[in-house]
Amino acid sequence: MNGQFSSILLEKAVSEFAKLPGVGRKTAMRLVLHLLRQDTAVVEAFGNAIVTLKHEVKYCRGCHNISDTETCRICANPQRDASTVCVVENIRDVMAVEATQQFRGLYHVLGGVISPMDGVGPGDLQIESLVRRVAAGGIKEVILALSTTMEGDTTNFYIYRKLEKMGVKLSVIARGISVGDELEYADEVTLGRSIVNRTLFTGTN
Repeated sequence: MNGQFSSILLEKAVSEFAKLPGVGRKTAMRLVLHLLRQDTAVVEAFGNAIVTLKHEVKYCRGCHNISDTETCRICANPQRDASTVCVVENIRDVMAVEATQQFRGLYHVLGGVISPMDGVGPGDLQIESLVRRVAAGGIKEVILALSTTMEGDTTNFYIYRKLEKMGVKLSVIARGISVGDELEYADEVTLGRSIVNRTLFTGTN
């Protein structure tokens, strides 16, 4: 046991919290000590929420967004425009676009972008399910709203090549987003304008 800990249980709890992204051991210690000061019911509710999330959360069979049911609330909403699909990298990007209140279509979450350096290829992403969605009919426009990075542009081009002969409009969000930026960190106004002012994607954007 590390000498700075008076309890093996405390050390284990700190080690687990420190595994979270952006959480160092000092922050992990503060979080654990904070929980220890709370009522037992509060800590149990916190723990149960995490365990329940892991066991019961689902992924929408249509767009792959996180959901409590087989079909997420966005896909199930009859007021959404099912003819327009916005392709994003991850669930955080769905939240970012939704926060703009500028988009009323549906989504398709890829689960990442093509990145050979990280060992991520097209087969690791939800690209084929997007192709099947488009092939099933009813979709008129696919908006490519991936981060303006080399990996995002590579993924855009790959999807373009898969869909270019399927009779749908392919567009990309306007480059109000700085090159190299990740979508989730864009401010809502800029991101909203980028969605609204999207341009036709030709494979050379």
